[in-house]
Amino acid sequence: MKLVRLLLLVMLIFVLVNIVSFLKAYADVRIKDIAKITQTGDIDLIGYGLVVGLGGTGDTKGTEFTVQSVANMLERMGITVPRNKITIKNVAAVIVTARLPHNAKPGHRVDVTVSSLGDATTLEGGSLLMTPLKDRNGIIYAYGQGPVSIGGFNVAVDDNKIMNNFTLVGRIPNGATIEMAPPLYDAEPGMLTLCLYNPDYTTVARIASQINTLYPSCASAIDNASLSLRIPDLGTMPEEKVRFISSIESLDVMPDQPARVVINEKTGTIVAGGKVTIAPVALAHGNITVEIKSYPVISQPSPFSDGETVEAKDSYITVTEESARMVFFKERSDISEIAKALNAIGASPRDIISIFQAIKQAGALRAELVIL
Repeated sequence: MKLVRLLLLVMLIFVLVNIVSFLKAYADVRIKDIAKITQTGDIDLIGYGLVVGLGGTGDTKGTEFTVQSVANMLERMGITVPRNKITIKNVAAVIVTARLPHNAKPGHRVDVTVSSLGDATTLEGGSLLMTPLKDRNGIIYAYGQGPVSIGGFNVAVDDNKIMNNFTLVGRIPNGATIEMAPPLYDAEPGMLTLCLYNPDYTTVARIASQINTLYPSCASAIDNASLSLRIPDLGTMPEEKVRFISSIESLDVMPDQPARVVINEKTGTIVAGGKVTIAPVALAHGNITVEIKSYPVISQPSPFSDGETVEAKDSYITVTEESARMVFFKERSDISEIAKALNAIGASPRDIISIFQAIKQAGALRAELVIL
């Protein structure tokens, strides 16, 4: 009997250890997923170009810079055409933007965003001609070219129009070819900088502690967004530095997440973190609906009065007020309790946006409220 109890105890300890290990692995993330080793920042690029091949949806002749651009392009190709003879309905002037990663190499490709600059109606079906992309100092780092993907459509017949998504802004996946790598430099010889995607003092402290466990006195926190790493004397070969960075990126750490509620009023989207809490607060919510209807009324003149028939409108206004639905949030309620309470009163996404804003104004929302 004692042997059986001992075996059961060993099995229970084994299960508990595995559960703890699983939960720890589930909560921890790799450093490479929340931060990056950098020697310089990403570079924003911009350029001016032309999108051709549009089915009559391009800029009109009133867009002078598009006409001038087409004329200049043809002249560089050895073709001279009077500007007043150029039709640009299949061409649109665009601004092309891209972001050059700090570790980009010549030959690598990056995505570009194409945005209409003139009065084109859609970029659907168009292709971007070769466009130089420059940084703020005018240095050309890449050239963009390729078919534009807008992820929607825009159809118009007379006064009838159907539009899906925004068709004046599109993307070209891998549409820019890197011609020159960004300059790399070390802030200090033998030092690297680790930058967090989401700055947080607690996360920086945890990362520094985890790195120093493996490499003593290697990491030191600079601020809430970056750490300084001293490269150990592992050897003079470049692969030694690569192995060191790889070992740092593979370390697991538990990032700290701030309590935050993000609201997008345009789409009615609400995203709340798991650490969002509220103080004790009572909430009463009800909608007021105002409906206005207009009916045509025809007023005709008396016979033989030489009057005219006049059309007028009678308006009817109806105001409907729902009965208030009340809910009470207890102290230290978590996000699941908040969601259940709001679902219980039948609040729509638009209602929930207003509710969160009101709770924040009352000082009961213990989280940052971000409105996009």
